[in-house]
Amino acid sequence: MGKIKVVTVSGNLGARSRTRALIDAVVEGVEAQTAIHRTDIVIGELAPELGALTDPKAAPPRVADALAAIAGADLLVVGTPVYKGSYTGLFKHLIDFIDPNALGGVPVVLTATGGSPRHALVIEHQLRPLFGFFLAHTVPTGVFAQDSDFTDYRLSSADIAARATRAADEAVRIAALGRLTAPTASLAAAPLVAA
Repeated sequence: MGKIKVVTVSGNLGARSRTRALIDAVVEGVEAQTAIHRTDIVIGELAPELGALTDPKAAPPRVADALAAIAGADLLVVGTPVYKGSYTGLFKHLIDFIDPNALGGVPVVLTATGGSPRHALVIEHQLRPLFGFFLAHTVPTGVFAQDSDFTDYRLSSADIAARATRAADEAVRIAALGRLTAPTASLAAAPLVAA
């Protein structure tokens, strides 16, 4: 397998971020197995342009580049801090501008960080259905880490690091299969149940 295009999307707003450290742990696991070309999208860096955007056709260059990178990814590693039981608003705002057919079959590693284990289910109850809409292939292992799993914004939990490595392994195996392509009709518009 040649270099795979790994695109990370981090929903954090601040410069120092546990979410980015968790994403990095997954990407390191991918890079240990295969050559990659990495593109990082950090919501906080796009916030001024992204927040006011209402039409993706009018996206400023940095936002348009981010959307193009996501659509062209061989593998996505997404992460968000969890506030009040959900992903960040600007993270969802960016995802709302992705073409519904852009991610069919793309492997996605889901990660999240939060202050306590009460937020852990955001992966299964919000992130997995969100990327399921796009018919992306979310890897079975999601990676949630709480504040106590980090020391000075670096992942320090061996258990979480092992989970990140397992998610990376799953993602590399799926990415090796190649991207699924839509037959002739729109994936997102196809009926789920025949009439």
